[in-house]
Amino acid sequence: MQGPQTEHSKELLSNSANLRQAERIFHEWAQLPITHDEFVGRLEVLHRKYFPNAQPLPGVQELLDGLRESNPTVHLALATSSHRSGFDLKAGHLQDLFSVFKEEHRVLGDDPRIRSGRGKPAPDIYLLALQTINQSLKASGQSELYPEECLVFEDSVPGVEAGRRAGMQVVWCPHSGLLDEYRGREKEVLAGLMGEHKEDESLARTHSIDMQIDGIRPHARVLGVPGEIDDGWARLFRSLEEFPFEWYGIEIPANVLKQIPSSCFGDLSTNPNRNQTIPREQFSGGA
Repeated sequence: MQGPQTEHSKELLSNSANLRQAERIFHEWAQLPITHDEFVGRLEVLHRKYFPNAQPLPGVQELLDGLRESNPTVHLALATSSHRSGFDLKAGHLQDLFSVFKEEHRVLGDDPRIRSGRGKPAPDIYLLALQTINQSLKASGQSELYPEECLVFEDSVPGVEAGRRAGMQVVWCPHSGLLDEYRGREKEVLAGLMGEHKEDESLARTHSIDMQIDGIRPHARVLGVPGEIDDGWARLFRSLEEFPFEWYGIEIPANVLKQIPSSCFGDLSTNPNRNQTIPREQFSGGA
């Protein structure tokens, strides 16, 4: 291999909208002394060996338990770049963990409803996850939710950009190696300004202008457009352990609620409770 496999290159391999394209990109970047087909074959062997032993990150189980026990206005959806085969390998032995996500509220990277080339960092996967929840709410006679009422949990840089372009709030909890690679650029990542996705943003603004008519949704973001630095819509966490639900207006029973974590990274974005009255009623989880 020409150079070390960085966290960014591994992230590219796991988050591309087209998995085969990502494999080709990585194979060319690494200049491996084997053919592309041999590389893919070895990669699949490693997936089958290690994915079934994958474990959730610290704090994830407690986070989902808290949301499971929260008031009924919190709705959960899964939006992951993993294709069905990879997801089944990674999550098949974690059925209890993923049981909080109803099957109709799971959107995977190879979902046919997502157009080719529109995976993360495009916003489509998160908007589709919200759509699945709104379909359920509408069927039960409940009010639908808006993107600005959603909170995205992400570990990847393309995923953060996808959430920001979807007009949603974002919690970024990256691998320590990935965070090291983006040291000094955390605010740009949180704003979704890393340029991972190319889109005609002027067109996006034109098509989304009805979101803020007459102040009906004063906190609405323009779909398809990233955020701004320090706009208060994204936060960086070192860990999801003892997640501060109260920061986001989520009511958790006293026996589940934890104190605000000392492990939380500094306030790299404006405190979301400061001059903020947006209800947080729906969470889209990304993996």
